[in-house]
Amino acid sequence: MPRTVGILHGMERTFPPALAAEIDRRGEGRVTGQAARLGALRQDRLPRYDVILDRISHEVPFYRSWVKAAAASGAQVINNPFWWSADDKFLNNIIAQAAGVAVPKTVLLPHKEHPPNTSADSFINLAYPIDWSDVFSYLGFPIFLKPAHGGGWRDVYRVANEEEFFAAYDQTRTLCMMAQEAIIFSEYFRCYVLGRDRVRVMRYDPAAPPARRYVREGGPPQALLQRLERDALTLCRELGYDFNTVELAVRDGVPYGIDFMNPAPDCDSFSVGPDNFEWVLRNAAELLIDRALRPRPVETAGAWPRRLPTA
Repeated sequence: MPRTVGILHGMERTFPPALAAEIDRRGEGRVTGQAARLGALRQDRLPRYDVILDRISHEVPFYRSWVKAAAASGAQVINNPFWWSADDKFLNNIIAQAAGVAVPKTVLLPHKEHPPNTSADSFINLAYPIDWSDVFSYLGFPIFLKPAHGGGWRDVYRVANEEEFFAAYDQTRTLCMMAQEAIIFSEYFRCYVLGRDRVRVMRYDPAAPPARRYVREGGPPQALLQRLERDALTLCRELGYDFNTVELAVRDGVPYGIDFMNPAPDCDSFSVGPDNFEWVLRNAAELLIDRALRPRPVETAGAWPRRLPTA
């Protein structure tokens, strides 16, 4: 019986079917690819895929429980649903710093409003009022406000002064937000990282409309390319992500990790362009086939716990 890769996805229409076909072609009868199918899940009938590529469970709690159950029953799940469930962007920054990757100065902020099922009595440990002068002097303006858990540029604000900051903060409601130093960059790159050992550096314009963000021409000079590749690989090895994108903004020749918790990155052929699409298609298929034929033990995290200080 061939081994099976199940692709769990949402509204994507170009990448999943192309990937299934590429797995079928490269699998040569040993491994096949298909869209995952699931319904109400009985605990005595757990999923039977050998490998699951998860591109949507961060949006659907039912899917997240389903892929964790699949991992517990022996499936290889990419990306690791246990670590993905525990991770957040502020923790990412702490791990990046420990690994020697530059990141913007960042402050984790209390919720603007009480989260559901909490009240003022839930926050007796919170030091109040917040010392905003300390936050602003540490970061300087402009500042980006962004969720510690989130993606897709949702609920992200760029503010130039205290008045704009508080107007934006008022809109964040119950979200857990970060305030982050704005990196005024000369160049910006987005890097596919697959299997923690394959990287593709793509010039990127985050201010452009989505269909034109991937800049087709002009790669970085060799020395910068090597630094970008090294930092992108370091981050994914530390975090334990096998399918991720890393965004790096270059200021004064130094790449800063801006966003590197993208374990279900854009792979649409219309936005990333044909060359990038072919690269991610080929490398994703090879990664998934290899994982089907040579499974690895379940991980709880990437390499970063080894950096924890010891008593």
